[in-house]
Amino acid sequence: MDDTLKNTLLFPWKNASSFMSGEEIAAADAYCRGYIAFLNAVKTEREAVREGIRIAEKNGFVPWQTGAAFAPGDKVYFNQRDKALILCIAGKRPLTEGISIVAAHLDSPRLDLKLRPLYEEAGAAFFDTHYYGMVKAYQWTGIPLALHGYIVPKDGQGINVCIGEAPEDPVLFIADLLPHLAKAQMELPGKEMVKAEDLDVLAGLSPCPGESGDGAVKLNILRILYEKYGVTEGDLVSAELSVVPAFPARDLGLDRSMVGGYGQDDKVCAYPAMDALFSLTEPPDYCACVVFADKEETGSLGMTGMSSNFFDSFIKELATTQGGAGSGEEKGRRALGNSLCISADVNTAFYHLYADVFDPHYEAALNHGVVLFRYWGQGGKDHTNDAHAETVAVLRKILDDSGVLWQTGEGGRVDAEESGTLSRFFASLNIPSIDLGVPLLSMHSPFEAAAKADIYMAYRAFTAFFKRA
Repeated sequence: MDDTLKNTLLFPWKNASSFMSGEEIAAADAYCRGYIAFLNAVKTEREAVREGIRIAEKNGFVPWQTGAAFAPGDKVYFNQRDKALILCIAGKRPLTEGISIVAAHLDSPRLDLKLRPLYEEAGAAFFDTHYYGMVKAYQWTGIPLALHGYIVPKDGQGINVCIGEAPEDPVLFIADLLPHLAKAQMELPGKEMVKAEDLDVLAGLSPCPGESGDGAVKLNILRILYEKYGVTEGDLVSAELSVVPAFPARDLGLDRSMVGGYGQDDKVCAYPAMDALFSLTEPPDYCACVVFADKEETGSLGMTGMSSNFFDSFIKELATTQGGAGSGEEKGRRALGNSLCISADVNTAFYHLYADVFDPHYEAALNHGVVLFRYWGQGGKDHTNDAHAETVAVLRKILDDSGVLWQTGEGGRVDAEESGTLSRFFASLNIPSIDLGVPLLSMHSPFEAAAKADIYMAYRAFTAFFKRA
């Protein structure tokens, strides 16, 4: 067969090492330095929103004010209760002709402290936790942990908490059972080896100065928190405190081809989405919008999750600034219906040692580009969007016309998977939506891996999407 026809007919997998030039590979490496810095600065959604606003304001964005103008090139942001964020650049076309939306989530699996978390047992103080999102409990033992969060005392003045990240900080720890005594434990199913209720964080051993007996160690931990943050045990009831891995993100692999670190689901998509928006040097044809949501790992419920109405309410406010017939509500509905959304979420990467849960013919792989996937739910495509063919075709053209390396992904064998993304929530607003993101190894673990080439291609893909005509 003629090679030209052969190449036309086939849709081959392409490895970044052969697809990208040496200059592009170097650019991907340089690009990921900023990403690693971002990843180390934002281990919770509140931290990510604060950092996102800081960078946005540096790039000329201002807080949205109800009733303000929204003319081509205007840059605004909307802060949804400090845990979700919308960034928008007004396009040349009227808002009612549609919006280019890239949506990612900021929350990651972690261990949250309970309402009354601190207790003392056998001469040691512990923080009791409740896991957030899908985790393997045994992965959280025997590693250094940091305490992040936000405490709101009765006076309403919030206090940011971070212990365990600075080199001089102490870290926390969940003890595991030594293998010499773990024969019975290691014969249990993985989910039962460490019970979720036993993920209690060792906080300290020293009694409070001048105190002894039961409760003295717990009192000392409370003293330390009071001296550092001015909070009491009662204030921990009105707090959002989480335990996360204390180690930093960094280059992974002897060739430095990957990034390893905590929280890459889904900040590995959030960062390039935000960065692509900031890279626009002139007003795009369509309004360009980045949505950072919360609560995705727990079903997207709550005021800062995508089941809330904060996004469509904001769009309808923007729509009131547009001329033409109809109310703001009507213009907002037209704007949403004419929009296009990329749900920027990670997908799993094939790994040969776990081949039995993958479809080896169709799974995404590290270093093969950004992953396009039409659906990711469970069973018979439950709890998923299943993007329309027309939407897929539009995105294929954008990626190919821009020279973006991309691949497809399934997310595991049929009936082996159980997951979901933000695309279904945007589809419920009558917005054509599709998933496109970075493949990960060890997703939801305390240390995830992504290829630098794939992260860079996500940035390239989102930039091309925002520039669509």
